[in-house]
Amino acid sequence: MALEPAYYELIWARAKRHEFRRRFLTGTSVSWLVFLTAPASALAAVIDLQPAIVDEPCRIAALAEQARPGNGASVYAYLRDVPRGYAMPITRVREYPAHPLHVLREQIPDFPQPRGHTVIEDHSSLGAVYDTFTANPPLREMTIQHMSDGSIIDG
Repeated sequence: MALEPAYYELIWARAKRHEFRRRFLTGTSVSWLVFLTAPASALAAVIDLQPAIVDEPCRIAALAEQARPGNGASVYAYLRDVPRGYAMPITRVREYPAHPLHVLREQIPDFPQPRGHTVIEDHSSLGAVYDTFTANPPLREMTIQHMSDGSIIDG
């Protein structure tokens, strides 16, 4: 899944606790192979997400506002024309050495620059990239514990 570098830094600052999307998988936890958009244009991390909270755009925007005051309006603007939005609680972040787009294209010649999300199939070429990317210990990592009221436990 693609992510802008500024939002990635907000995750590390614990100011971004959910990933918001207009469509997403439901009912399952996922590990997100993070592709940072330009100027980075590289795989950078794996982020574990709890099952999506699926609700009306105004309620999803309220989650964003609770986490970072002022963010609710932009999340609502992003979701306002869909019947429901998706908020996936971020629970773990692991950063690995950057894997640039040009290297990905050497491994998978027709690899498009990620723009949304793709499910990685077992034994696929992208699955092999994931396995190689995560083979060594991460450069840094953190966990985020979510409380039932939407707050987090620091640590």
